[in-house]
Amino acid sequence: QVQLVESGGGSVQSGGSLRLSCAASRYTYSRDCMAWFRQDPGKEREGVAAIDDSDGSTSYADSVKGRFTISRDNAKNTLYLQMNSLKPEDTAMYYCAARPARRCSWDPLAAWGYNAWGQGTQVTVSN
Repeated sequence: QVQLVESGGGSVQSGGSLRLSCAASRYTYSRDCMAWFRQDPGKEREGVAAIDDSDGSTSYADSVKGRFTISRDNAKNTLYLQMNSLKPEDTAMYYCAARPARRCSWDPLAAWGYNAWGQGTQVTVSN
């Protein structure tokens, strides 16, 4: 059974930092491409950052470049998102996602390319 479990969300003030974690089952983690998405109520799910373990390449949404860093610890089957210099507009539910290797050439920040999702962790940034 595919399982992704996010943690690390919370409430911080503008300018603060959080690190999100996504613990994955071994089956899920064997898929090469994983990503973080976020969604506000009433809005479309937005790709934030993605990583392709086959070549180590990463992709970021323009809105988070220079502030967020995606990484993975293969020994722990865990995906991370380090978020620095947080802004109120970063407030959202954050989800991790995975997809099989044969899909890794698809748009890394497009939600339709992913077929395994976690339940989400809430991030709230206040002024």
